[in-house]
Amino acid sequence: KAPRVSYVCSNCGDGFSQWWGTCRGCQAVGTLTKFFPGADSADADADAEGSHHAGRSWIRQKSKEMVPKKLREVTKGFDQAGWRIPLPGTFGNEISRVLGGGVVPGSLVLVGGDPGVGKSTLMLQLASIVSEGSEDHGSSPVVYVSGEESIEQIANRADRMSIKSKDLYLYSSTDIEDILDKIQPLSPKALVVDSIQTVYLSAFAGSAGNQVQVKECTSALLSFAKMTNIPVFLIGHVTKTGDIAGPRVLEHIVDVVLYMEGERCLSHRLLRSAKNRFGSTDELGVFEMSEHGLQAVLNPSEMFLTEHDSDSEILAGLAVAVVLDGSRTFAIEVQFRHCLFLVLLVKEKSLAQSQKGLR
Repeated sequence: KAPRVSYVCSNCGDGFSQWWGTCRGCQAVGTLTKFFPGADSADADADAEGSHHAGRSWIRQKSKEMVPKKLREVTKGFDQAGWRIPLPGTFGNEISRVLGGGVVPGSLVLVGGDPGVGKSTLMLQLASIVSEGSEDHGSSPVVYVSGEESIEQIANRADRMSIKSKDLYLYSSTDIEDILDKIQPLSPKALVVDSIQTVYLSAFAGSAGNQVQVKECTSALLSFAKMTNIPVFLIGHVTKTGDIAGPRVLEHIVDVVLYMEGERCLSHRLLRSAKNRFGSTDELGVFEMSEHGLQAVLNPSEMFLTEHDSDSEILAGLAVAVVLDGSRTFAIEVQFRHCLFLVLLVKEKSLAQSQKGLR
């Protein structure tokens, strides 16, 4: 018996019994392709496993070993202070502030931001810090995977930022199963994937970056993080509206959502938390982009204040306001001389028009 033909949308993954010029699910044009479900029962069984078994046999074995445990057994001997992975240094302290005190083992963190704002630079420096460890914890392997750059390009950027971590591994791939298989022997302390829109799972239809692939790849990495207790950092592209590209459910799957903000004409960058299951979302990290990478800004008020002499006449018309953002206070300089002049000019013009009307 000939296999029954179906048509699958490469954009949203919806299936139909007949071909349509426009997908009825996402309204995309010309995205339906012919698909033969059940043509090979072995392949069909493999596809059915999907993202839950994206790590192949070694993740499946770990999954079978996991059984429900009592809360008392889990919390027995649990060290709350030493649970998180520390991020030493001024740069690490800024990220720790936003994350809520360090990196949580087994967490899935999504970092979004406009193109060129410095997401890859931030993650490469973070990977270096985690790899180097602290005085109490020695160095550990960390894997930085890029689907957009070659390992030579990443190494060139790391050299420019003077990153010399001996246990920082670079890998270039877009296949999730290949990535998880290759990092298995290393047992890394953390994994960075740049970016989630460039990776794919062969078990699902569609090219990398469509809604189905983004959702399933994120779910596979979430399973990997929870089963191995290895934190995973994902870099995500944003749309014109500022939202992370992909299905909205993507932000619900991950544990933490960070947004990096900044203007192209300015060197300062702000790191905010839009979602955090392990800490507050009110904290703010401030950095400055330099030729050697991102540097932590210890006194963010310098961004909003100009230097004046105490006896200068320029001080007239200036006011300093104190703003609280999370646990940080910012002193912001407000210049209202030009605004006051504009108000007086508008009032004078309206008064002249009124007098002209009375005449």
